[in-house]
Amino acid sequence: MTVARAARALADAGVEAARAEAEQLAAYVLGVPRGRLALADGFTAEQLERLDGLVARRADREPLQHLTGVAGFRHLELAVGPGVFVPRPETELLAGWGIARGRDMAAPLVVDLCSGSGAIALSVAQELPAARVVAVERSAEALPWLRRNAAARAAAGDRPIEVVAADVTAPDLLADLAGRVDVLLCNPPYVPSAVAVPPEVGRHDPAGAVFGGADGLAVIRPVVARAAVLLRPGGVFGVEHDDTHGAAVPGLLAADGRFEAVAAHPDLAGRPRFATASRRADGPHAGAGPAWQTDSS
Repeated sequence: MTVARAARALADAGVEAARAEAEQLAAYVLGVPRGRLALADGFTAEQLERLDGLVARRADREPLQHLTGVAGFRHLELAVGPGVFVPRPETELLAGWGIARGRDMAAPLVVDLCSGSGAIALSVAQELPAARVVAVERSAEALPWLRRNAAARAAAGDRPIEVVAADVTAPDLLADLAGRVDVLLCNPPYVPSAVAVPPEVGRHDPAGAVFGGADGLAVIRPVVARAAVLLRPGGVFGVEHDDTHGAAVPGLLAADGRFEAVAAHPDLAGRPRFATASRRADGPHAGAGPAWQTDSS
């Protein structure tokens, strides 16, 4: 199968970036960078057979990243596969926002909740070498991928991150860090359960990393509350959310009473994608609940 034929097969299967993905698969089979594909020698019979198999699997909507075993994220290549959420380009914006905030701090303590493959945490560790980075993940299937990527980046010379196996909705999450976190980032499961998702997501991404209850906010609500406890006064928080949420997540942050400078941020297509805020120095005590839950009797 030539690259042109592979591209046609993928396009017929409904793969959007068919030509680009055909080239990526061909380069993967040949063991060359995609940019040097035109300079590579032709395929052997064995390589053609392997390419045929990979194209068939991609046409069946198996994620490209599962076929190649890696996903690009900012300046990193991360190992991914069944059991872990494949990081998306949109999340690079949230990571970049957090990294930019951390650059204003001498030695920031950064926490990444729902870390998955470690994309956000490891990007922070690479780009902010003075930062202490803590990555939290509960999935028994995702944790080996997170630890594998963390070990690989540490071996490459990046500052090692700390991996914590925990549920981000736990009321005592990271109790030893309460009031000390400078930057807290989170890409939680946030798709409302009734929303249809592409086959790559529905069949291959872990449901627990995709769906966030009926309204998509089942994890975001407790994370917002816990963020207010973990952050120091002036610490900053960023959380990704579904584009259908509109102003709902900024609204949760504003209604909590412990945040200020609440802002909404669009994704690459201009859709609402993540919300940010800073922890107020005044307002409710760090251990108090959200203002809208306070008993006023």
